[in-house]
Amino acid sequence: MTSETSANSASPEHSESEESENSGSLSDRSPHTFQVDLRGLVDLLSHHLYSSPRVYLRELLQNAVDAITARRAEQPDAPALVRLHADGGRLRVEDSGIGLTETDVHSLLATIGRSSKRDGAAGLASARAEFLGQFGIGLLACFVVAAEIRVVSRSARTPGSPPVEWRARDDGSYTVRTLPDSARPEPGTTVHLTARPGSADWLTEERVLSLARDFGSLLPYDVRVGGAAVTDLPAPWDRPYPTPAARRVALARHCHEQFGFSPLDTIDLDLPLAGIRGVAYVLPSAVSPAQRAGHRVHLKGMLLTDRADELLPDWAFFVRCVIDTDSLRPTASREALYADETLAAVREALGDRIRDWLTGLAAGDPERLAEFLTVHHLGVKSLARHDSAMLRTMLPWLPFETTDGRLSLEEFARRHPVVHFTRTVEEYRQVAPIASAQGIGVVNGGYTYDTELVERLPSVRPGTAVAELDADTVTAHLDSVDPAQELALGAFLAAARARLDPLGCDVALRSFHPLTVPALHLDDRAARHEQARAEAEGQADDLWAGILGSLRGSAPRARLVLNHLNPLIRRIGSLDSPELAATATEALYGQALLMAQRPLRPADSALLNRAFAGLLEWATHPAVPGHSPAESQEDGR
Repeated sequence: MTSETSANSASPEHSESEESENSGSLSDRSPHTFQVDLRGLVDLLSHHLYSSPRVYLRELLQNAVDAITARRAEQPDAPALVRLHADGGRLRVEDSGIGLTETDVHSLLATIGRSSKRDGAAGLASARAEFLGQFGIGLLACFVVAAEIRVVSRSARTPGSPPVEWRARDDGSYTVRTLPDSARPEPGTTVHLTARPGSADWLTEERVLSLARDFGSLLPYDVRVGGAAVTDLPAPWDRPYPTPAARRVALARHCHEQFGFSPLDTIDLDLPLAGIRGVAYVLPSAVSPAQRAGHRVHLKGMLLTDRADELLPDWAFFVRCVIDTDSLRPTASREALYADETLAAVREALGDRIRDWLTGLAAGDPERLAEFLTVHHLGVKSLARHDSAMLRTMLPWLPFETTDGRLSLEEFARRHPVVHFTRTVEEYRQVAPIASAQGIGVVNGGYTYDTELVERLPSVRPGTAVAELDADTVTAHLDSVDPAQELALGAFLAAARARLDPLGCDVALRSFHPLTVPALHLDDRAARHEQARAEAEGQADDLWAGILGSLRGSAPRARLVLNHLNPLIRRIGSLDSPELAATATEALYGQALLMAQRPLRPADSALLNRAFAGLLEWATHPAVPGHSPAESQEDGR
């Protein structure tokens, strides 16, 4: 104890001889074996490793299938049977697999973490790829629902060995004994489960059959619950059908059984080099790209997970997959896929299959492609952002909102020498009516992915000019007013500018169509940024006001463009009262904001209320020329 204490308290500068001596003393100590609290381990499994107690049945099926696989590797003509019998809180699972000797029982069933697949206790290293289980958890998971597990097994490798019984309880105790030959005449294993209190529902025949079919419908052996078949082979996508139409109907039925919807179309997923077979079902209705997909993945026939959201690229959110694989690795819980290079390669290859399907529709079935894009254009746009070939293929088909209606970019670019676009829906709504009347072609880039695709247009369609539409571009396309007429309205324009200046808005006079629009509110991102900065500066303390003031930009302010062709504007411009003209200007400003469907700031809302009340005041108390309504009321008294 003294030397140990001294070693632990030694300074970092102690000599190499001291370190060697201490190391030697440690190596001479007797090792100790970890003690496992089985109750605590079962709690860990049920609450942290496994998502649900339902996995107990998968573990039983998995062990049975692995045992049969091991036996058939030595005896190819051996029977391949798994039988499950559930009755009143008890479950019996029988298999015709390799079986266990008494030595195997002590080595495998009573040692946590040891696997016959890993340790070679089955003597079948060459068959390891055929095993489902890789982590040696085995029967331990059954304690999630069982208070007692009884295993009776007879080895096929050593026919002369007697049957052996292993009986374990959830308190961590177990017993092992040999049985007479009559207890198990043939090689194989029988597992008996007795339900824990509150878990009997998991061992009813109806529940066991449902779980067995969910997990084991694609298993390669004959599995039955009572007299009901569990396996359903070949898989629906591998079965022969008399006609393509019959295959579509059968796969649509399978999709409805698995996912609860009838697919818009079906995509075969066949990757022989990766050992993958399956189908992708196209959703019949639009879904959010952020919604995580739930794909069903079978590993060598056993269902691994029905929530494999990492199986496909993110852009392929419009399909749901069912596949069977022998190449992908499961996680320790065998409820998800292990994220490694193999999964990444499979993800890319499956994405290529879906991409090829889309390209095939574009080349040979435009009607079905149009039907698909009506629902899932967002997914294709997401793919086209990063795939020039897909963008080039889909240009004649992808729909965009434009001033010419809903068109593809290909058609729109043929109509307009310059493809103008806005980055937000609000900007588009501001300018769309006016731009259309002036012959300016504008694409609404405010929807998801649209701006990115418009900006990429020149890369796949050389010679196409693309430009972001701003307030200056729109104003430049509007007709100027005769200088004499604008001079005659100078007093009115001065009053209007003075009234809107506190709101960060200039006033301009132009002539444009449609003449039914009295005023147009124009701004762009730079103008809105400067407006937000100015508002923050006005509300900040001296320190922040100084900082924000130093960030003052030179961007043009928003502007209210008055339409000289509109009769209302001409009448307002001829008013004798500057105050009434200013109030009318406020009303025009508020109406232009509402027409553009722009969100109103508190100052804008206050202006609208003030303008509305002012106009009501003028309407109900007509002013004597040269006087305000208030002055007219005083004169009346």
